[in-house]
Amino acid sequence: MSQTPPPWYKQFWPWFLIAIPVTSIILSTKMLMLALGGNDSMVIDDYYKEGKGINMNLDKIQHARDLGIDIRLQFSDESVQLAFAAGKPESGAALTMYFQHPTLADKDFQLLLTQNASGVFSGVLTEPIQGKWKVTLEPFDKSWRVYQDIGLPQSSPIVFRP
Repeated sequence: MSQTPPPWYKQFWPWFLIAIPVTSIILSTKMLMLALGGNDSMVIDDYYKEGKGINMNLDKIQHARDLGIDIRLQFSDESVQLAFAAGKPESGAALTMYFQHPTLADKDFQLLLTQNASGVFSGVLTEPIQGKWKVTLEPFDKSWRVYQDIGLPQSSPIVFRP
């Protein structure tokens, strides 16, 4: 006597074969949502223009070397203090210090350092900074430039040379 097979929806293999493309569609949709929902943070928008300015930046760094600039930086939670060990500019004009985060452009900021009566330049931080930063120091006339990668916080003074 022959048995009649159960209907297709009560068998294992049709459901197994349907599950493969359905799972693929669900996972593909999820990956597409992740890819479209992410935000790319570009630190430099125009790489060509930045590349053209490299030679000018190198001249400023060389000028700082020629002046013999040697700086000691001291960071606290609320301030930055900068003292010249050698090559101090005679003008006494304020200095601009740029802080660039290596990956997040929205964390970049600049700080104006003014000189007090004892010859130490200082500036106020709005919040304590931590992590790795590219720090660039320039006078207002932008005649020289000193930059260095530093890790913060640090209790000891940071030697800052071109």
